[in-house]
Amino acid sequence: MVFADLLEQVGSTGRFQVLHVTLLCLPVMMMASHNLLQNFVALESLHHCRAHSNLSGFQLSPEETLLITVPLDSVGKPQRCQRYVSPQWHLVDRNWSLASDKRGEDEDELDIVLQGCTDGWSYNMTERTSTIISEWDLVCDLRSFKQMGQTIYMGGVLMGAFVLGSLSDRYGRRMLLIVSNLLMAVSGTCAAFSPSFSLFCLFRFGCGMALSGVGLNSLSLIVEWVPTRVRTATGTMAGYCYTIGQLIFTFLAYFIRDWRWLTLSVSLPSYAFFLSSWWLHESSRWLALNNKPEQAVQALKSVARFNGHHEEGEKIDVKMLQESMKKEMSCSQRSYSVLDLFRTPKMRIITVCLSAVWLSTSFAYYGLAMDLQKFGVDIYLIQVIFGAVDIPAKVVMTVCMSFIGRRQSQSGALILAGITILINILVPSDKQIIRTSLAVIGKGCLAASFNCCYLYSGELYPTIIRQNGMGWVSMMARVGAMVAPIVQLAGDHVPWLSGLIFGGAPILSGVAAIFLPETLNVYLPDTIQDVEERESEKSSKASPKEAMILQDTQSTLLKQTA
Repeated sequence: MVFADLLEQVGSTGRFQVLHVTLLCLPVMMMASHNLLQNFVALESLHHCRAHSNLSGFQLSPEETLLITVPLDSVGKPQRCQRYVSPQWHLVDRNWSLASDKRGEDEDELDIVLQGCTDGWSYNMTERTSTIISEWDLVCDLRSFKQMGQTIYMGGVLMGAFVLGSLSDRYGRRMLLIVSNLLMAVSGTCAAFSPSFSLFCLFRFGCGMALSGVGLNSLSLIVEWVPTRVRTATGTMAGYCYTIGQLIFTFLAYFIRDWRWLTLSVSLPSYAFFLSSWWLHESSRWLALNNKPEQAVQALKSVARFNGHHEEGEKIDVKMLQESMKKEMSCSQRSYSVLDLFRTPKMRIITVCLSAVWLSTSFAYYGLAMDLQKFGVDIYLIQVIFGAVDIPAKVVMTVCMSFIGRRQSQSGALILAGITILINILVPSDKQIIRTSLAVIGKGCLAASFNCCYLYSGELYPTIIRQNGMGWVSMMARVGAMVAPIVQLAGDHVPWLSGLIFGGAPILSGVAAIFLPETLNVYLPDTIQDVEERESEKSSKASPKEAMILQDTQSTLLKQTA
């Protein structure tokens, strides 16, 4: 008997699993809101220098005030970061249209002196009533602070992946999930009421850490409480929750135009998630492998009662559990660290290749998703399109993962995403429909890649260091997300350079994914030894009966998605 048999004995797809997975997937919806919050709270509006203070006593229209205060740039629009040292009254002494036409000539003749926006800026707030840009004047010389804010947030996600991933292997998935939900609620609330940009960044860093804890521990609790045959379906369900979260967030952002209230609205649900997470059961796999067999047995019996398998659950005792996981428990006597991800040959290959996959997927994904204004389309519409494309993309990925395998699906999604991004470099900037369509296809491929790599990584890493492994690859993803804003800034100077980098990275990592082992129809490994022996021993593969059940499940899934 193995642990999978014990799980079947207590009910592997019963009421407990349905409620358990549902409660774990609900917080995933709000993860999208925090990841994409920057698109709306830091929305750039048209702005120009505020008029001179000595104009308040004159009867001037807004157009006339702008005319005598702000010069035009090379394309005939008001400059954003300069104004006249003194009001140019001569520009309103003639017909309006004539003044506009002759304005450039007058400036050359009079040798006009310009200065910075010493009195601040005026903003066109038609899209949002307030943003962190307008509140703290993150424009002109401080323009890079917008990207810095997102980089700091992603730095928090990186730190959370590194710290909380390791701690959950030591203290358990459930407890770290509870802590992460509380941290998300408190940090998000504080960010909404931040009196300064520096404090806003600090609390957003806390939100980033919490997001890693929620994502990593939710995924582990899902895959460790469901049988092999439904791992793909449950992993895809979690992915769809993220997609639905994108659409819900766009709806909230459309109706809540103040950045503080929007930040608060996406943070308050975490208090409810914090309370509901106390009901969740700790992973019996983790309990057994961390010398807590009595608690593991109690968890299994509790699940059996919830699923209506009371009699079968009462038959399970510590001796039966230890016998079913004899080899795994013997290998778990020592402590493990991130270094164990690189000690053995196959673990090393897995970690290096997955690092490339996660880094490039996140790098290209946020390169597209966090710069929606460049497409010249209404930002709410493009956000809905970017969210909606995930639905068909993940359906296709689910079918591919179930029938052609994880490895080829992962590799294909990345390579196709990279190709579409590179093609977009060649499309003229005035062809907005073509550019947007290619970007949507690329974003859909990257969303499908994310959907695959979360499940794929959880299947590749053994239980004993699964959270270390997931924490490591998630940390690499955040490195990619942190670098993406910097590459976007580089694109301001060399327009094609950012597209070349964003497109080339997924193609290279798609090639790296080919070297990963396939996990379709394969039991979850519990030890590093299981991973090293997976390719050479048939015992690590699913039994013929399990494979037949998997094929039936996949056929049903295909009919549902057709």
